[in-house]
Amino acid sequence: MEQNVNLLEGSIVRGLSRLAFPIMGTSLIQMAYNLTDMIWIGRVSSNAVAAVGAAGMYLWLANGIATVPRMGGQVKTAHALGAGEEEKAAAYGKAAIHMGLVMIVICTVICLLFNRALIGFFRLNHKSVVEDARIYLVIVGAGLVFSFMNQVFTGLFTAMGNSIVTFRSTVAGLAANIVLDPVFIFGMGPVPRMGVAGAAIATVLAQAVVSLLFVLATRRDTILFGRMKLGVPGKWADWAEIGKIGLPVAAQSIVFSSLSMIIARIIAGWGDTAVAVQKVGSQIESISWMTADGFATALNAFVAQNHGAGKKERIRKGYQVAMGLMGGWGLFTSLVLILFPEVVFRIFITEAAVLPMGVSYLRIMGFSQLFMCMESTTAGAFQGLGRPVPPTVVGITGNLLRIPLALLLSATLLGLDGIWWSISISSILKGIVVPVWFAFVLRAFMNRDVKTI
Repeated sequence: MEQNVNLLEGSIVRGLSRLAFPIMGTSLIQMAYNLTDMIWIGRVSSNAVAAVGAAGMYLWLANGIATVPRMGGQVKTAHALGAGEEEKAAAYGKAAIHMGLVMIVICTVICLLFNRALIGFFRLNHKSVVEDARIYLVIVGAGLVFSFMNQVFTGLFTAMGNSIVTFRSTVAGLAANIVLDPVFIFGMGPVPRMGVAGAAIATVLAQAVVSLLFVLATRRDTILFGRMKLGVPGKWADWAEIGKIGLPVAAQSIVFSSLSMIIARIIAGWGDTAVAVQKVGSQIESISWMTADGFATALNAFVAQNHGAGKKERIRKGYQVAMGLMGGWGLFTSLVLILFPEVVFRIFITEAAVLPMGVSYLRIMGFSQLFMCMESTTAGAFQGLGRPVPPTVVGITGNLLRIPLALLLSATLLGLDGIWWSISISSILKGIVVPVWFAFVLRAFMNRDVKTI
């Protein structure tokens, strides 16, 4: 089994970096995974992008639901490992896996039975776009078991201080996706041209590759997975503790996804092209927030293990290191999107009618990337302390603000740009409030006895 990173002793910068960089690499690979889909789908048409974008909203929502077992399992398992209670850690891990399996069944059934109503919510303008979106949702929905369990495995391996397994598995998934996308989208040899349906099939197969590698890695582990007895029901108390941590985080993600659907419906008023721009643009800006989320995941495990071990000073210094690194990354991505939006957007869609809209989206979003990184990193520290509610409250409040802002600003001369500004402004506000709140929480935490699991 790969060497786990010791998060409780030694250099904080080295320990956090050794855990964080593979996770950040994984996030960048996941981003490349999504962008690869967009590049190939963009070569079909902007309507195809719109179809994938609409269906993708529900997959985003499903992934938010998967955050409950992933985040709750990661934090509680890391707390137990930090306290030296390996049997308890295995119990939490088993509960996270069981919870994930139950949620998979529910989400898959919904995608398969109610896809028409789900896609109909967006009121897309072209019948072909609607049908493609339904097909994509059905195929990827049927394969949710892989993406769901990949999230749970990621959380548990991270809790152990082992992020390299996730990195290697995701690299293999990306390689599979790069090969399979053009084959199934455009056809090759005996495989017919399948367009949007082909993209969905390629995505599911690539996720299956990742799942297979995760399962193989669990069979070599003796610290956590080797202690699990998955055929034996776990304790409801473990489910409850995982839910206590995971539900607030999932609630923020679910609300965020739901509000994004409402905004997408508003955007559809400007045509299916606007939906395509939002889909591609959000994938491009994920270069900042997915990387920040990856580092936040590492910081989460670092804080959680040291919280379980009662090492407060390492928590404070670890947070400072993380904020410094992510602040630099956020500033860099902000400058790239503000200064070179056309160069970046042309990689995905080159249609003359679409390009100006895409350039405007990226430039406006560029102003919020630094703040988005600050919010995400700090949320990881909050969660590691077992305090997921503060960033959830700020996140939900800020995201709710987007709807009235979008309606208000889009009614002005800004038009569609007003919707982009509503998203950017809310991200800036969240990126200020969450770190300030954490500063007060951290000060109080440093001045009291540590309460472990």
